[in-house]
Amino acid sequence: MNRKISQKRHIAKTITWRVVGTIDTILITWLVSGDIMIGLGVGSSETISKIILYYLHERLWVRVNLKKLLGSQESKVRHITKTITWRIIGTTDTIILAWVISGNPYTGLKVGFIEVISKMLLYYLHERAWYKIDYGLKYERSSEEEEAEKQHEH
Repeated sequence: MNRKISQKRHIAKTITWRVVGTIDTILITWLVSGDIMIGLGVGSSETISKIILYYLHERLWVRVNLKKLLGSQESKVRHITKTITWRIIGTTDTIILAWVISGNPYTGLKVGFIEVISKMLLYYLHERAWYKIDYGLKYERSSEEEEAEKQHEH
């Protein structure tokens, strides 16, 4: 069966990830800076920038087909690779925002480096959870499957 991924699934994943990611960013920035207002500032700014970046990242990954290359291991390798590419984009965005909002480049770097670990773990768990959810997926038979069924009926 061929699996088609709908745009509403990408939007739902974007929203659920952003909730998890924003809470993590607010807490880490607050702990590093000692100022809840800086944490809230970075978290709220990130909500906008990350939704846009995450959606674009998701849409790009729809076009990446590792199944032919990796077979049954495709889902885990795909999720790990998506985790790494997203973390590079996300960490860069967080470092810049935390630096600009706090006015301190070291705050930006500290927040960014802590988030590398926390966000990779959270993102991987998010991807694995969504892998088990059928929301926004459509399954269609390939022409080979339809032909095989016709052969089997006769």
